[in-house]
Amino acid sequence: MVSIVSRVAAAIFGGYAFVWGFTTLLIALALSMRLPYGDAQTTAYLLAFLLFLGAFLWAFTARRVAVVACTVELVGVLVIGTASLIWPDAFPDATVWSAYGRGYGFVPLVLPVLGLLWLRRSAGVGQRRRGLGERV
Repeated sequence: MVSIVSRVAAAIFGGYAFVWGFTTLLIALALSMRLPYGDAQTTAYLLAFLLFLGAFLWAFTARRVAVVACTVELVGVLVIGTASLIWPDAFPDATVWSAYGRGYGFVPLVLPVLGLLWLRRSAGVGQRRRGLGERV
């Protein structure tokens, strides 16, 4: 039951945050290329729908929901950090993810990387314990 709830939460909330960041970055990039705001917004929303669908399905097909959560967090920090540097008017107040978490000592950027490294290392330890990691 906990696994299903965590996957649903990762799919809905993580997918939404991931797509919101992607949409903001895409609009910022389009505006920096001097596209009209309406065209930039429409293009970003059309692509965001496909991205949300992919993130939603990935949350249910991934082996470990922790990898999904750490990846969504890392991509969110990278996307919002980049968007906040390209389009600073969209972020009048500093947020946790703006400028890659500079106001928070870059902890929002480092934490998901450490989490993914730890998950990768713990998966390797589990394989060695079961004897699956041996080379032939």
